[in-house]
Amino acid sequence: MADLLVVEELVVRYGPITAVRGVSLRVQQGEIVALLGANGAGKSSFLNAVAGLVPTAGGQVLFRGERVSRLPPERIVARGLGLTPEGRRVFPRLSVEANLRLGAAMQRDREKVRATRERVLGLFPALSERLDQDAGTLSGGEQQMLAIGRSLMANPSLLMLDEPSLGLAPLFVDRIFELMGRLRDEGTTLLLVEQNVDRALRIADRAYVLKSGEVEAEGPAAELRRSADIERAYLGIGAS
Repeated sequence: MADLLVVEELVVRYGPITAVRGVSLRVQQGEIVALLGANGAGKSSFLNAVAGLVPTAGGQVLFRGERVSRLPPERIVARGLGLTPEGRRVFPRLSVEANLRLGAAMQRDREKVRATRERVLGLFPALSERLDQDAGTLSGGEQQMLAIGRSLMANPSLLMLDEPSLGLAPLFVDRIFELMGRLRDEGTTLLLVEQNVDRALRIADRAYVLKSGEVEAEGPAAELRRSADIERAYLGIGAS
């Protein structure tokens, strides 16, 4: 498989604090890759830097072989690299329909937008029943579905998901993970930051573990899941 995303020695700083310390990562087309680690490990900073939302202090980001490190976020989205940020961040006073339309703001082909909208509503039937409802009145799980659906409206070939199951009821967690498998089956590549480590390693093809802004472990997800040392040292699983 071809590399869709290649990140080389990425550095992210906030003033005197270095949040990401020379992280290298690759995502091949058709994969789900998990990025794991404790709170404060640098996972969200990494995704935000790849998406162009925070500046990089070093390294480079290559998407489809093109350097996108210095591009503004909207141009990165237009190239097919999307991000659903942590915390959902829907526009609460706008309708579900308006939120979805904003996701397609960079699209100029109306027929393609219409087809994408139908696909998104097929993935999230509950949203089709609430198109005129303000996004802020949806449940947490429905808002997360809307946030992912809004990202999909831009037709990303690689979608980065930052903590998509955080704070959701178990039923919605199941739905989110089922959705990720379906998206992969339909051709969308995923880079996943997820606090539900066991579920993430079950669905991912490969995984990276961050600690203090650095890669401490990487490899096939199944192997990392079986590694008690990795779990105890970096993820807090199995520790007494």
